[in-house]
Amino acid sequence: MDDTLKRIVGVLAVAMIVALMARRLKLPYTVGLLIVGAILSLSKLDFGLPLTHDLIFDMILPPLLFEAALTIPWVELRRDILPILFLSTLGTFLSAVVVAFGTSWLGWPTPAALVFGALIAATDPVAIIAMLKDNGIKGRLRLIVESESLFNDGMAAVLFVMALAWSQFAETMQTSFQMIVSLLTIVAGGIAIGAACGVAALILAWRSFEHLVEAALTVVAAYGSFLVAEDVHVSGVLATVTTGLLMGNAHLLRGKRFLSPRGQEFILGFWDFAAFLANSVVFLLIGTTIATMTFQPYGLFLLASVVFVLLGRGLAVYPLCLLFLRARAAISLREQHVLWWGGLRGALALALALVIPPTLPLRQEIVIVTFGVVAFSIVVQGLTMPLFLRRLGFLPK
Repeated sequence: MDDTLKRIVGVLAVAMIVALMARRLKLPYTVGLLIVGAILSLSKLDFGLPLTHDLIFDMILPPLLFEAALTIPWVELRRDILPILFLSTLGTFLSAVVVAFGTSWLGWPTPAALVFGALIAATDPVAIIAMLKDNGIKGRLRLIVESESLFNDGMAAVLFVMALAWSQFAETMQTSFQMIVSLLTIVAGGIAIGAACGVAALILAWRSFEHLVEAALTVVAAYGSFLVAEDVHVSGVLATVTTGLLMGNAHLLRGKRFLSPRGQEFILGFWDFAAFLANSVVFLLIGTTIATMTFQPYGLFLLASVVFVLLGRGLAVYPLCLLFLRARAAISLREQHVLWWGGLRGALALALALVIPPTLPLRQEIVIVTFGVVAFSIVVQGLTMPLFLRRLGFLPK
């Protein structure tokens, strides 16, 4: 226990130093963490805290998903919900197909290509939310980018599960109807569990005027919805997002105030801090893990994979946004550019890659290429986003 506590304190201490340095150097915080993590790993400094699927799913994702959903106003989200749903469902599917086709064309067997396409298809809320905060982006653009990223995670997780099942048990492949039923069950089950946990927490909070109790209830709801959903094999991502949306917009439920004014203010500050800590840990550990990998043998394939990922994202964003060109929820071309280049990959893709069983063909290659794509996404896309946003007029020149 003492060793574990020392490791956690050590990681947080390094993260805080990086935060101060990044602010002075005007460097994106997440990029700074990844670079420092890589340098420390090359210096043979071991935190003793490995980056695993369980760490990302059980500790990192719930606070980040909940905090982001908690701050999304339903009144504003409702206007853009249709294009967001199209991008996060059909768009994610199209992106996965493009990447799977591309990597298969390069020589990967179909099972490996499908699994990689599914896990790398979704943009990552962990990376995207951090990027938007670093650049001070607010308003409709932030709402669209964050919301689409939160929702497409659920779709990507479903696609990954199905691709992995098919790759290992092709002979027992479900019919199209059974696959649709499974998909709807995973999605609807996650939303239902999230709604149930959110309502239960709000009812209990309604009986209390103690802000600490109210904050504790949000912790139970955020982690509880995720863990319960995962235990019954439905979408934990959608469960936590649903809980966050419900609790963040509870005042719209027939005008009733379920959280006290002090509790609401305290909860927002608490989850902002929790998300900051989660971000700090995950990006530092991503850096330490990437530094231990050998990418040279996969250089050309890795470069081609980055191109396919960007191409898939582009084919998902631009054509689908054209469908809403004359609608009230039309997404401008400038905003589409941000959706494309700002579609960072991160912790979610790594978590899915790390859970791939050793029996899958090219399992090690998939993990290495995934880490390589994530590194490119965070460093190259993350570093160029301020300039990109400035050129598009979203930031002052």
